[in-house]
Amino acid sequence: MSAYTIHVTGIADATTEQHLTDFFTFCGKITSVEYDQAKHSATIHFEKPSAAKTALMLNGGTLDGAHLTITSDQEHQDKEDGTAQAHDHIEQEVKPRAGIAAEYLAKGYTLSDQILQRAIELDKQRGISNRFLSYIQNLDTTLGAKALGPEKTISGKVQETLVNAAQQAKAVDEQKGISKTATDQYYTRALSSPWGQKVKAFYTTTSKQVLDIHEEARRIAEAHKASQPGGSSAPTATSTGVGSAAPPISPDVHTVAGTPAPSADPTAPVGKTTEAAPTVL
Repeated sequence: MSAYTIHVTGIADATTEQHLTDFFTFCGKITSVEYDQAKHSATIHFEKPSAAKTALMLNGGTLDGAHLTITSDQEHQDKEDGTAQAHDHIEQEVKPRAGIAAEYLAKGYTLSDQILQRAIELDKQRGISNRFLSYIQNLDTTLGAKALGPEKTISGKVQETLVNAAQQAKAVDEQKGISKTATDQYYTRALSSPWGQKVKAFYTTTSKQVLDIHEEARRIAEAHKASQPGGSSAPTATSTGVGSAAPPISPDVHTVAGTPAPSADPTAPVGKTTEAAPTVL
């Protein structure tokens, strides 16, 4: 059993074990879930400590309309996993927390702006992982070299010729079997888009604001919609990100088990109930 565990209390009556799994899968690989529905509590075991740390970031969030209290008996540290190539699978555990928060919003979950700010501050403390930075840079360079020539990056290409470049890169990808995972597909499309430089900056720098997370969530949602049969790439409304009132960032959140969840705001929207497992980018 994994030592990288978090404890969840204040769970709604309607929440199932699958709901919990869907919700916390965005944090990283789950090894097991112990759910006591009668006591409205659960213990989630993760494969890596960074996943547990990301889960703690969600303390005070909502699921199925209930405010969750998320704690741990120990402090979880981020661990560097080396570098990655453009063709590698990129794990949730090495992604920037702001990017993970954007994925939650894009999937329809409710995260308060306080939680989004917490994600930004965690990224500033940790920095962007070398593995994720190398993955994005290699993907950007690989796409650029295929579509534009040696020593070119796809995100740096001027907008007027970007569409042709992206189509050419996509054709090469299809021939070679590259960019077939959900992760690669999104990052490839995003870096090849007219806002490729902005997307790259979002994922490779720690200088960002809550609004930037909302904007990235909208891009993810639009990309997912466009990839579905009959989907459209038309812009969708920006996520408001309103919901539960998250407690302020606290260095002892990992040690205070049993801290009561913040009182519910009757005017706030309830969290989303998800029946199917999320498509994690």
